[in-house]
Amino acid sequence: MVEPQQINQSGADAARLVMEQHVAALNARDEQALADTLHFPHYRLSDNGLKVWEDSSTYFSDFYARAGKDWHHTMLKQTSIVAASAEKVHLDVWFDRCREDDSVISSFRSLWVIAKLDGRWAAQLRSSFAPDKTMMAQN
Repeated sequence: MVEPQQINQSGADAARLVMEQHVAALNARDEQALADTLHFPHYRLSDNGLKVWEDSSTYFSDFYARAGKDWHHTMLKQTSIVAASAEKVHLDVWFDRCREDDSVISSFRSLWVIAKLDGRWAAQLRSSFAPDKTMMAQN
């Protein structure tokens, strides 16, 4: 039997801050600030399989394609710590993708792994249940 891990509070706080900065940069459409919240290569596991971004060059345009033309902003509904060390944190995250009038396009959960690499906290990977508008359009 594996013992439950203690939550490292400084790691947990750093990971929550990364998520808040990520959503703020996304909503501000600030590509550089968004890239600063991610480690590259960056990995996303979804219904479509594993997507790898080697660098930030297409990350933002890929998001726009996934989110769809009605997307205006994202709301971070809840962030729960699953496990946290001084170097890595697993977050259970709930998001809403919204239109300009705040109506919800979709609500979903993701598991994010936020890691401290080379002294910098950023998201390394995630497993997402977010809908992908590009795949929905093809079906």
